[in-house]
Amino acid sequence: MDVNELVSPLVIFSPTQDQPGFLSLKMESPEPGLSSKSLPARDRTMLRSSGCPDQQSDSARSSKHIEQPSRSPRRRREGKRSQRRADGHEQRLWEMERRRLPGQHEHSEHAGSSCDAAESSPKRRAHFLHGPYPATHFGPKACILPNPTSVMHIQDPASQRLTWNKAPVNVLVIRKIRDESLVEPFKELCRFLVEEKQMMVYVERRVADDATLSKDEAFGSIRNQLCTFREGYDDISDCIDLIICLGGDGTLLYASSLFQACVPPVMAFHLGSLGFLTPFKFESYRTEVAKVLEGNAAITLRSRLKVKVVKDMLQRTGQQPENREATLEHNGLLPHGHTNSEAGKVTLQLQVLNEVVVDRGPSSYLSNVDLYLDGRLITSVQGDGVIVSTPTGSTAYAAAAGASMIHPNVPAIMVTPICPHSLSFRPIVVPAGVELMITLSPDARNNVWVSFDGRRRQEIQHGDCIKITTSCYPVPSICCHDLVYDWFESLAQCLHWNVRKRQARLEDVSDSSDTEN
Repeated sequence: MDVNELVSPLVIFSPTQDQPGFLSLKMESPEPGLSSKSLPARDRTMLRSSGCPDQQSDSARSSKHIEQPSRSPRRRREGKRSQRRADGHEQRLWEMERRRLPGQHEHSEHAGSSCDAAESSPKRRAHFLHGPYPATHFGPKACILPNPTSVMHIQDPASQRLTWNKAPVNVLVIRKIRDESLVEPFKELCRFLVEEKQMMVYVERRVADDATLSKDEAFGSIRNQLCTFREGYDDISDCIDLIICLGGDGTLLYASSLFQACVPPVMAFHLGSLGFLTPFKFESYRTEVAKVLEGNAAITLRSRLKVKVVKDMLQRTGQQPENREATLEHNGLLPHGHTNSEAGKVTLQLQVLNEVVVDRGPSSYLSNVDLYLDGRLITSVQGDGVIVSTPTGSTAYAAAAGASMIHPNVPAIMVTPICPHSLSFRPIVVPAGVELMITLSPDARNNVWVSFDGRRRQEIQHGDCIKITTSCYPVPSICCHDLVYDWFESLAQCLHWNVRKRQARLEDVSDSSDTEN
């Protein structure tokens, strides 16, 4: 095995390779001239365990010939047959070793090698955000059933770097609406991208039609070169190479909603109220944008939720067929949904960055919904509602509801009740790969309402269900420093995490009341 095979393969975030700004994530691999002696004991063990079978068989064959004295022809024939069987067994063992998960190689050696790997693991943990590969052997006889078809490569988040296979050309600029203080930064950024960087700038039509921009004659030449689009009518998912947000966290959520599949890298400038997801300062936008366009920037992959809402139209009473389509369009189902007239089902599919909120709406009764995990009923939520959030959304509504805050690189889904009518209902964290399903309980007194990142709010009735799992299309958010520092900086600056007046030290330690005289 080559040393470079110890790292995970490239992760590509682009719908097609023909796009001008084809984006990929490169992973930092060991240096080309790195020898096995310079590797930690764990890597040396992996290199030893993955050696060539021909070399192993030759060495084993030569040692056996040295040890064996002269034999009779019959015994020599039997020895050759047993040797061929042994060589075939070694070949099969080598094939099994080659198919194993990377973490299983370190346990294929004797106990001494395992001890060396264990001693070197703390040094490796200092460079990786994910935990070490779990041990797959338990005691002398138990192990995990090997399955070569389910090998998964987990990329270290600390090594996720942005690179461009082709120079980016099209950039989408998202500006916070109804904020006059952002007009000048918006014009300055657009002028920089169009005149100095010769890029094609896309903006929303209502932003370009702003009265303040229309009155500015000096900006007229730049405004005429802007490409405009309308949300819900124009599809720009295949032509955008980079997204730049000017505003608060809502601009990043809006950018996520525009791309229901692959998302271009997002660079967010803090020009809003909170700014937890916007790490860049606009004062240095020229330098920062130039660095991003050159590539080699740190990336945080913010996982999203893939949400499917299935509505049973046959269960709805008092609604005429001619009024049904108008109601669906009002609820936002038709633009991104699918209607099955025979089964009477309407399906809405969305990609959600922060959270899915199910609440009791205008009703004064408790909401009563059933929560399923991979098809099994887990519990019934009785209270004001329930929040299903990503790690990115754990610092939003979920944090206000008493949940823990999770780093965005932790693969998980958080379930947080809203004011539950129970003293023991605590927020829980489930694996990212499970599928959650929320339905209205049969004995519920009222319907519930659901919203997705605070948008597309609609009613959920009996017979409807909401299916939630982790999406394979994350939001690549560009970091200002790195993905660990940026997150803790946002906790301290935006949420004032663990801010407290420092306790004064004692001037005279002997004056303490708990010391004995």
